[in-house]
Amino acid sequence: MLEKQRTISKPVSLSGTGLHTGNDSTMTFLPAPADYGIRFRRTDCENSPEIPADIDHVIDISRGTTIGKNGVEVHTVEHVLAAIVGCEIDNIIVELNSNEPPVMDGSAKDYVDALHTAGIAEQEEKRDYLVIEDTVHYHDEKNLVDIVALPLKNDFRITVMIDFQNPALGVQHTGLFNSQKEFATEFAPARTFCFLKEVEMLKDAGLIKGGSMNNAIVIVDRDFTEAEFEELKKKLELDPSIKLGHGILNNVKLRYKNEPARHKLVDLMGDLALIGAPVIGQILAARPGHAANVEFTKMLRKLYLKKKIVRKYQVLKSGDVVFDINAIMKIMPHRYPFLLVDKVIDMDEQKIIGVKNVTYNEPFFQGHFPALPIMPGVLIIESMVQCGCILLLNTIEEPEKKLVFFGSIDKVKFRKPITPGDQLILEMELTYYRKNMCRLVGRAYRNELGGEIACEGEFTAAIIDK
Repeated sequence: MLEKQRTISKPVSLSGTGLHTGNDSTMTFLPAPADYGIRFRRTDCENSPEIPADIDHVIDISRGTTIGKNGVEVHTVEHVLAAIVGCEIDNIIVELNSNEPPVMDGSAKDYVDALHTAGIAEQEEKRDYLVIEDTVHYHDEKNLVDIVALPLKNDFRITVMIDFQNPALGVQHTGLFNSQKEFATEFAPARTFCFLKEVEMLKDAGLIKGGSMNNAIVIVDRDFTEAEFEELKKKLELDPSIKLGHGILNNVKLRYKNEPARHKLVDLMGDLALIGAPVIGQILAARPGHAANVEFTKMLRKLYLKKKIVRKYQVLKSGDVVFDINAIMKIMPHRYPFLLVDKVIDMDEQKIIGVKNVTYNEPFFQGHFPALPIMPGVLIIESMVQCGCILLLNTIEEPEKKLVFFGSIDKVKFRKPITPGDQLILEMELTYYRKNMCRLVGRAYRNELGGEIACEGEFTAAIIDK
């Protein structure tokens, strides 16, 4: 796997027609600085706005992947993204004078050729990876889709199976095991495809305005008489010379026996680019499509962001601990005797679980109470809100520049006393977040998550600049 980030050496352009919009489009790949990521720039819009290519900016998956920001959109980005990540490029600007990249021949080949023409430039900064350490599984029972990410030591592999219950395609498999050696020659040239019965639906939906036999493979999925087919050609405004063919419209010759499966792998690679980092791991996908790809990518993006903030603060990995006390001290402004969270053992964007070890050496036990040491309820609440503070700072950029002020405490109940030797298991969940105002619900358990509840309540907070 590569150690350093990469961009391209010089600009390079392509021109053509957008597949779904039918708009004329010129696309220019431009070099970008380290840690810039992949961004699409619309030069036909005022101030040339940029849209980061990540899952948070996906706004439509009806037929391809569309990203957008502040009302500005770019349609059908998956083939371009697949070419970029297939060439192992980390930082690049994709400049467009329209709202959709040119479809070219329906594959990623022309994009890859353009990137190779531009040349690859290595950058000084280290490459950031999402390392799969535990199995991640997406399952869609209705559509029989399964996508799994598995741990794989210092490598990336991806395997795809498709089964459309269609004799013209059958069940197809394919796999990529070395991007540098295989992507450009074995996968990038695989063209997009659809079924003939879909063409009418897509036309009625105002899509594939730029589609033609030169940029797509059309699979014949039912029997037609010659008269029926002639009527269909007129309705769909197809070229009169197009022939019904055997399995594939116009008898288009496949570039590979399993070209549709290879193109599905290209689509999946393009959608996985929306994680925002390359993957170290093995991806297995059965019957993938854009909707499933995006849901799976959301799971991996969440995992990546969690690992990213952990890497930022947690120097040494320690068992199942997300943050140890040294990492917490980098995040929190509190210090002795008022830092009341010892470690964080689990965290995602919505929930955090922390631990407060309670010992007889706590200074408050000297006066609360000498004959019967009990942890003050106000300090149990303080432990909970400090844990919530760590969660909230995880949701924002540059947390070191922010503070969390709690504004209200509601529905608080104390149920079990906490005494020396106990552990407080602190569970806080974010239920509302808008314009820097937040609401959380929390529970403090005695010694065991889900066990005896020591305290529970609801909290509101504001995130402010230091």
